[in-house]
Amino acid sequence: MRQFVVLGHEVPLAADFSLDDLTGAGRLDVLCRCVNSAFCLSHAIREEVRVWLVLQDEFTVRFEGSELRNLNPDERSTAALIRGALDEKDGAIGHMAAESSPGVSISRRGFEGVLDELDGTLLELHEEGESVVETEPPAEPAFVLSDHRDFTEREAELLAEWADRRVRLGPERLHADHAITVAHNWLDTGGFVRY
Repeated sequence: MRQFVVLGHEVPLAADFSLDDLTGAGRLDVLCRCVNSAFCLSHAIREEVRVWLVLQDEFTVRFEGSELRNLNPDERSTAALIRGALDEKDGAIGHMAAESSPGVSISRRGFEGVLDELDGTLLELHEEGESVVETEPPAEPAFVLSDHRDFTEREAELLAEWADRRVRLGPERLHADHAITVAHNWLDTGGFVRY
């Protein structure tokens, strides 16, 4: 299982945002691109992937690849799935999730709660981390990355406590969705060695 935790710092917690202005909805466009990069192959979905979108450290929308339906490779339809999850947030009790569509659910869980749920090797994606070409890809990776904002001080503290390694994917800073694509390539190729 490959997991990606994406922190959304400004995404609205109400489902009344417009699908015509995802940038204005707390940069929800960034999170939608991350979901699409995590799951979408050419004419297929990666079933061995789970994505956690942590919204303002209050709610988490989880996408489960093995159960996921109705995901199309465009931001608008992905945002509609997130909006559908936010419509169901009243049904989320504590960490018990409410499913909004197949493979999409929402829970009242912040970043620390998600970290507590993760299993496998936790990798913080950061431009100051160790180069991935110098490390072996883990069997069960869980990557943590942020939206258009840097990690907050509290998030950085949690990552310092929980992360197994801090890694970078290349010499340049990448957009979050591009980082997910490169991370998949790193894993798909056994550390950029098998094509």
